[in-house]
Amino acid sequence: MVDISVKNLTKFFTIGENLLEGLSFDIQEGECVAILGRNGCGKTTLFKILTGEMDYDDGEVYVDPNKRIGLISQIPRFPEGYTVEDVLRSAYTELVRVRQKMELLEQAMHSGATEDQLREYDRLTDRFQSGGGYDMDVEVDKICNGLGITPEQRGQLFDSLSGGEKTRMNLARLLLERTDILLLDEPTNHLDLRSVEWLEKYIRDFKGTVLAISHDRYFIDQIAQRVIEIVDGHAEFYSGNYSFYMDEKQARFDLQMKQYEQEQAKLKQLGYTVERMKGWGINNRTLYRRAMSIQHRMERIRKTERPKTEKTMKATFGEKGFSGDVVFKMKNFGKAFGDRTLFSDVELTVEGGERIALLGDNGTGKSTFIKCLLGEEGYQGKLQFGPTVKWGYLPQIIKFSHPERTLYDTMLYEKNCTPQVARDRLGAFLFQGEDVFKTVGTLSGGEQSRLRLCMLMDEKINLLILDEPTNHLDIASREWIEAAIEEFEGVLLFVSHDRYFIEKFAERIWLLEDGQIRDFRCGYQKYRSILEHEQASKPAVVSAPKPKKEKPKGGTKENDKLIRRLEREIEKQEQVVAQFDGKIEAASADYQELTRLLAEKEEAELVLMDLMEQWEQAQEG
Repeated sequence: MVDISVKNLTKFFTIGENLLEGLSFDIQEGECVAILGRNGCGKTTLFKILTGEMDYDDGEVYVDPNKRIGLISQIPRFPEGYTVEDVLRSAYTELVRVRQKMELLEQAMHSGATEDQLREYDRLTDRFQSGGGYDMDVEVDKICNGLGITPEQRGQLFDSLSGGEKTRMNLARLLLERTDILLLDEPTNHLDLRSVEWLEKYIRDFKGTVLAISHDRYFIDQIAQRVIEIVDGHAEFYSGNYSFYMDEKQARFDLQMKQYEQEQAKLKQLGYTVERMKGWGINNRTLYRRAMSIQHRMERIRKTERPKTEKTMKATFGEKGFSGDVVFKMKNFGKAFGDRTLFSDVELTVEGGERIALLGDNGTGKSTFIKCLLGEEGYQGKLQFGPTVKWGYLPQIIKFSHPERTLYDTMLYEKNCTPQVARDRLGAFLFQGEDVFKTVGTLSGGEQSRLRLCMLMDEKINLLILDEPTNHLDIASREWIEAAIEEFEGVLLFVSHDRYFIEKFAERIWLLEDGQIRDFRCGYQKYRSILEHEQASKPAVVSAPKPKKEKPKGGTKENDKLIRRLEREIEKQEQVVAQFDGKIEAASADYQELTRLLAEKEEAELVLMDLMEQWEQAQEG
């Protein structure tokens, strides 16, 4: 069954320049599809068209009218004074209405119930149960834990949050709504590694349809069953995840180039023959007709276009020579804000040539650690740099002191270079033509990162510090940055949630957790296996005691039915929990499988505990 169908879709913002032109594809029920393409190719516009937020100029768009569709890039407005908890609970608006009706009926039936009231109560109870009403609290806690939404944040006013935090809360609300079709526009941008991994598992277990716009290559590899790439307004299809897409795209390019070169060689040879035969056929009509026949054949051969190669930025980091062994070292290094300690007693030494990833959950203090290192924040303890160290820094939030200046003027004033040098450097970073006269303040987040990198790469440095360098960048730009970093031979220290980037560059990992920095002298895969081994070594969660199944002392028929139903569900859930013991014992030598089973057992035990709490509440009623 088709959930989404797009036929010959056309959308333009400037007459004569179509953003989407003849775009066509179908999405089957239950598919998980990644939408790829350069920034500005029309991916977000496509999502807005699918939700009806934006109109289109031509073509047909079908979305199954019986399915609920949700778009994560949309942040609805909520009433003033709404907390994060209120926003999350708004996902259950209909169920809350049902529960309120049930409570009114319960009050009305307190002194006696009519047959109509009992039937209505049964209908509402079934509706409440089938909609997940009895699991609301458990589901909210599960989603919040998975996305790293703390109890303190749940009490905050929604309007007081940053844009990134609002996006994360809205993602949580959308997941709680039990939407049939999820449209996710860069869902990993404001999530830490733990939350991204949780989201991946959620999407893999999700029974509905998912379309995801993402530049997170590792994320696409984990969730996508196929890829649709938007190129020049059209759709190109790849029947696999990101790794398959990359291999297949290169194979198609190579095949098209080979066909093009073969055809060009053949045309060149035939063209030479035609010219010779035309010369010979001046006085020989047979030869002339044969030459014209070959020329018509040449016209039929011209089918394969030369495959396009994407424009690439050509630049490298300027490097300053480094003498000595120690780049910097810290002793008893720490930072606190009042009673809250971000990190303390840190003792680390960095030597020449190292490549270090600083990892940790959102809010643990990674960016603050970088600012302390650079002297932008005060700190406790000792920090000493080598005498020849010169660093360059790309912050997570890009700011320019004069956003009203053009790109061209920014280069002239801040880099003190000639007009030609300014043009050449900007051109190397794909700021060409009239683009150089845009004001800095009007640039997108990705363009601002690109401009800051353009200015940074000219400096002679031997310590490069990057805070989320791939945020807001499309895949092509991320690959370019990676190519530039590969050429850099100095010390690299970076904060990132991009696992593809981490895996490519990290040779040493610092994990900021619980106010301490753990030093792993290994790459990302080894680091992950160490953490998984530690998690598997933790004792399993002990299940709660089994409730005594006493007969209810009294209550309505509906309450008696609820108690009996809960007792049956508790028995079933106890069997589910018990089955994990044998599986866990059998998987004791497989760390990954053991970790998965322990996590699933913990979830099953949480469900059991919730059922028992409902049973106790029903007994009291």
